Parts: sequence; C-alpha cells; structure tokens
Amino acid sequence: MAISSITIFGVLGNIMSGLVYLSPANVFVRIAKRRSTEEFESIPYVSKLLNAYFWVYYGFIKPNSVLVATVNVFGAAVEIVFLTIFLFFAPPRMKIRTAILVVVLDVAFPGATILLTHFLLDGETRIDVAGIWCVIFSMIAYASPLSAMKTVVALKSVEYMPFLLSFILFLNGGVWTLYAILAKDLFVGIPNGSGFLLGTAQLILYFIYWKPKSSKQASDGLEDPQISEALISNP
Repeated sequence: MAISSITIFGVLGNIMSGLVYLSPANVFVRIAKRRSTEEFESIPYVSKLLNAYFWVYYGFIKPNSVLVATVNVFGAAVEIVFLTIFLFFAPPRMKIRTAILVVVLDVAFPGATILLTHFLLDGETRIDVAGIWCVIFSMIAYASPLSAMKTVVALKSVEYMPFLLSFILFLNGGVWTLYAILAKDLFVGIPNGSGFLLGTAQLILYFIYWKPKSSKQASDGLEDPQISEALISNP
C-alpha cells in the first residue's frame, strides 16, 4: 500500500517538532549540573506544555490527524520532565510560583476547557473550537522569536539568534505548512505558515547581520532561555 504525501510530511513534521521540543535540553543539563535554575524562567515551559495539550486534543478529535497528536504527546512528556527538573532545583519562591502556574495553566485551565469543549459541543463545531485554541496559543508563542529579531536589528548582531535554531524554525514551519496544504487543515496551516515566514525572516536577518564569533559566544547563546524557547510553536 502506497504511503500518502500527507503521511510523509506528517512523519517529517514529527521529526522536526521532536527536535524543537528537545532543543532546550542543554538548559536542563546545565540546571541539573549546577543544581540551580539561575536566571532561567519557567514560563516558556509552562506555555509550551499548555500548547501541546491542545494540539493533542485537536489531533485526536479531528479525523486522520493522529500525526498531529503523536508529536505533541511526546512534547507534553518532554515538557513535564523539564518542569519536574525545574521545580526540583528552583529556589523556594520560584518553586511556589512555578507550581501555581502549572496547576492553573497546565492542569485546571486546559482540563476545564477541553472538558467543556468536548461535552458541550460536537462534530465540526468541536473541532473548530479546539483548532482556534491551538492557533491562539501557537501565535502567542511567536512573541519570543519576534523579540529575538528585534534584538538582532537593535544590536546589529546575531549573537542572540543562533543560526541552527532559526533554520529549524524555518524547516519545521515549512514541513507542517505543506502538511496543512495537503490535508486542507487551516488550523495547522495558520501558525506554521506564520512560523515558516518568521523563520525565513530570521534567516534573512542572520545573513544581513552575521559576523564571525567565538564558539564560546555561540554556546552561551544556545543556553539563553529566550533563545531556547524561540521554537515553541508546534505541531
């Protein structure tokens, strides 16, 4: 049986988005080694977990969209591990604040919203409402890479916008945009089409403002919490 183009791009999208979800891993290796969360914030990971929940729900209720769900199940598991590490090593005040955010934004809000959507709505209306939630949270996530682009223009330097992460954003958005076109899925297409355009803009800025820099600077840039979460939007 021939594999459809939709499946091929969905699998490629799973691979790319899996890399996106794993991109902050070096941050948590650093946290574990130093036994401190230092200047890192928990908000990006709380937000990414919230986003993953809604994409998982959307992928399961929309026919033939299981590949949208699978990568976000993986992503949710990764974010839960990251948040667990963060909570373990965070100072008391940060630990309390993060715990409150997790309970409110990653348990109460998505739980209540998904239950109400599932039991009060049905058919296409349920799918559309779930898709709208996905688009909203994915588009909000682009505040981070937009901020990185603003910094590049202001400083005329790409030190805080590593090429690899910009390139992955470009590829991830492009693959899922092609998937969305083939599957005729507007809700996947809107945020990932935006991500593709944003990734393209970041690459253009990179080549305009690129200057040789030391490997130490590049390493430091990859560990910056804002940069590590620049690729927050999935599937």
